[in-house]
Amino acid sequence: MTRKAHILLVDDNPAENLILSGLIRKVDSIDIELHYCRTMDSAIAFLLSGKPVSMVLLDNLVHPRGDFRETVPALRHQGFIGPIGVISSSPGDPYFQSLEEYGADFRIDKSEIDPTAIEFILREYLPEE
Repeated sequence: MTRKAHILLVDDNPAENLILSGLIRKVDSIDIELHYCRTMDSAIAFLLSGKPVSMVLLDNLVHPRGDFRETVPALRHQGFIGPIGVISSSPGDPYFQSLEEYGADFRIDKSEIDPTAIEFILREYLPEE
Protein backbone atom coordinates (compact mmCIF):
# COMPACT_ATOMS: atom_id res chain seq x y z
CA MET A 1 0.00 0.00 0.00
CA THR A 2 1.31 3.43 -0.92
CA ARG A 3 1.82 5.93 1.87
CA LYS A 4 -0.16 9.17 1.73
CA ALA A 5 1.28 12.59 2.56
CA HIS A 6 -0.32 16.04 2.56
CA ILE A 7 2.23 18.79 2.01
CA LEU A 8 1.32 22.42 2.53
CA LEU A 9 3.56 24.71 0.49
CA VAL A 10 3.65 28.32 1.67
CA ASP A 11 5.37 30.56 -0.86
CA ASP A 12 4.44 33.98 -2.19
CA ASN A 13 5.75 33.05 -5.65
CA PRO A 14 3.16 30.91 -7.52
CA ALA A 15 5.89 29.61 -9.85
CA GLU A 16 7.33 27.63 -6.92
CA ASN A 17 4.01 25.81 -6.59
CA LEU A 18 4.15 24.81 -10.27
CA ILE A 19 7.74 23.63 -9.95
CA LEU A 20 7.09 21.59 -6.80
CA SER A 21 3.91 20.11 -8.29
CA GLY A 22 5.90 18.85 -11.26
CA LEU A 23 8.59 17.32 -9.04
CA ILE A 24 6.06 15.66 -6.77
CA ARG A 25 4.40 13.91 -9.70
CA LYS A 26 7.69 12.05 -10.21
CA VAL A 27 7.66 10.53 -6.70
CA ASP A 28 6.24 7.01 -7.08
CA SER A 29 6.54 5.51 -3.62
CA ILE A 30 4.43 8.05 -1.72
CA ASP A 31 1.02 9.40 -2.72
CA ILE A 32 1.49 13.15 -2.20
CA GLU A 33 -1.24 15.74 -2.21
CA LEU A 34 0.17 19.25 -2.47
CA HIS A 35 -1.77 22.15 -0.98
CA TYR A 36 -0.63 25.68 -1.78
CA CYS A 37 -1.00 28.96 0.11
CA ARG A 38 0.50 32.21 -1.12
CA THR A 39 0.31 34.10 2.20
CA MET A 40 0.81 33.33 5.86
CA ASP A 41 -2.77 34.35 6.57
CA SER A 42 -4.09 31.80 4.07
CA ALA A 43 -1.70 29.15 5.43
CA ILE A 44 -2.95 29.74 8.97
CA ALA A 45 -6.54 29.57 7.75
CA PHE A 46 -5.75 26.30 5.97
CA LEU A 47 -4.26 24.82 9.14
CA LEU A 48 -7.27 25.93 11.16
CA SER A 49 -9.67 24.41 8.58
CA GLY A 50 -8.96 20.92 9.86
CA LYS A 51 -7.79 19.62 6.48
CA PRO A 52 -4.96 17.12 6.81
CA VAL A 53 -1.40 18.47 6.72
CA SER A 54 1.49 16.03 7.15
CA MET A 55 4.25 18.58 6.59
CA VAL A 56 4.72 22.27 5.83
CA LEU A 57 7.30 23.46 3.32
CA LEU A 58 7.76 27.15 3.94
CA ASP A 59 9.63 29.63 1.80
CA ASN A 60 12.12 31.48 3.96
CA LEU A 61 10.73 34.89 3.01
CA VAL A 62 6.95 35.20 2.85
CA HIS A 63 6.01 38.85 2.49
CA PRO A 64 4.93 40.81 4.42
CA ARG A 65 5.62 38.60 7.47
CA GLY A 66 9.38 38.20 7.10
CA ASP A 67 11.66 35.20 7.36
CA PHE A 68 11.33 31.87 9.15
CA ARG A 69 12.09 33.48 12.52
CA GLU A 70 8.63 35.07 12.32
CA THR A 71 6.68 32.66 10.13
CA VAL A 72 7.55 29.32 11.75
CA PRO A 73 6.50 30.47 15.25
CA ALA A 74 3.24 31.77 13.71
CA LEU A 75 2.49 28.28 12.38
CA ARG A 76 3.46 26.63 15.66
CA HIS A 77 1.27 29.09 17.55
CA GLN A 78 -1.71 27.72 15.60
CA GLY A 79 -0.97 24.29 17.02
CA PHE A 80 0.77 22.67 14.05
CA ILE A 81 3.13 20.04 15.50
CA GLY A 82 4.20 18.30 12.31
CA PRO A 83 7.49 18.85 10.51
CA ILE A 84 8.22 22.27 9.03
CA GLY A 85 10.93 22.62 6.41
CA VAL A 86 12.28 25.99 5.37
CA ILE A 87 13.09 26.43 1.68
CA SER A 88 15.72 29.02 0.78
CA SER A 89 18.01 29.93 -2.07
CA SER A 90 20.66 30.78 0.53
CA PRO A 91 20.35 28.25 3.40
CA GLY A 92 23.96 28.83 4.39
CA ASP A 93 23.19 32.24 5.88
CA PRO A 94 24.36 32.37 9.52
CA TYR A 95 20.91 32.94 10.99
CA PHE A 96 19.90 29.46 9.79
CA GLN A 97 22.05 28.09 12.62
CA SER A 98 19.16 28.95 14.98
CA LEU A 99 16.56 27.18 12.81
CA GLU A 100 15.44 24.72 15.50
CA GLU A 101 15.09 27.44 18.14
CA TYR A 102 12.22 28.87 16.10
CA GLY A 103 10.46 25.52 15.68
CA ALA A 104 11.61 24.48 12.20
CA ASP A 105 12.80 20.93 11.61
CA PHE A 106 15.03 21.28 8.56
CA ARG A 107 16.11 23.58 5.75
CA ILE A 108 16.67 22.83 2.10
CA ASP A 109 18.16 24.80 -0.75
CA LYS A 110 15.73 25.45 -3.61
CA SER A 111 18.30 24.08 -6.03
CA GLU A 112 18.43 20.75 -4.13
CA ILE A 113 14.72 20.00 -4.37
CA ASP A 114 14.13 17.08 -6.70
CA PRO A 115 11.99 13.91 -6.52
CA THR A 116 14.70 12.00 -4.64
CA ALA A 117 15.07 14.76 -2.03
CA ILE A 118 11.29 15.00 -1.60
CA GLU A 119 11.03 11.25 -1.03
CA PHE A 120 13.94 11.28 1.43
CA ILE A 121 12.46 14.17 3.43
CA LEU A 122 9.08 12.48 3.67
CA ARG A 123 10.59 9.16 4.75
CA GLU A 124 12.79 10.92 7.30
CA TYR A 125 10.18 13.17 8.88
CA LEU A 126 6.86 11.35 8.52
CA PRO A 127 6.13 8.28 10.61
CA GLU A 128 5.17 5.00 8.99
CA GLU A 129 1.44 4.53 9.00
